[in-house]
Amino acid sequence: MLKRAAADILSGMTVNLGIGLPTEVLQYVSPSTAVCLHSENGIAGVGQVSAPEKADRNLIDAGGAYVSIIPGTAFFDSAVSFAIVRSGRLDLSLLGAFQVASNGDLANWKIPGKFSPGMGGAIELAQKARRVGVIMMHTDSKGNPKILSQCSLPLTAKGHVNRIYTDMAVFDITAEGLCLREIADGTSLAELEALTSATFRVPNQDLPRF
Repeated sequence: MLKRAAADILSGMTVNLGIGLPTEVLQYVSPSTAVCLHSENGIAGVGQVSAPEKADRNLIDAGGAYVSIIPGTAFFDSAVSFAIVRSGRLDLSLLGAFQVASNGDLANWKIPGKFSPGMGGAIELAQKARRVGVIMMHTDSKGNPKILSQCSLPLTAKGHVNRIYTDMAVFDITAEGLCLREIADGTSLAELEALTSATFRVPNQDLPRF
């Protein structure tokens, strides 16, 4: 799933990797890919996560991981960081999620009754990036589907998700609805249908595997 999402990060892009699973995508991005990774705490040009013995205690990403720098890395305050986000300069934002609806609605900041530190930058990252991808497990810890016809949790953004990457499949959200693009090795279409609480199109019966 992480490797598949990394394949959509191309040279020349400016990309934000959200907290959680998305931050792990970086390890699958080829060193030859000239990408500018943005962290909303004020870094453009985030390098790989540092080994403990090489970590700089003053250099962390928005998720608190110790990261490295690359040639050309820039540091700035939150005002500049969010000006980059709000002005639409992110080519791609990869986010985690509790739920995604078939129309692109995203719920990823709060489960009622459980503590949440707040929305953070999730709303703006979801609404202002040119493309938004969600990386998540296909079901929750109880086996309930996380791709739904309508989200039941508080929304982060309405209709902004373009692509969903799960451990079972890759879906695109199109004007015609949810569309299955790829399916994971070892997953059958019947299994996928049973664990997806939204209808989806299968435009190609010979689906690519990942």
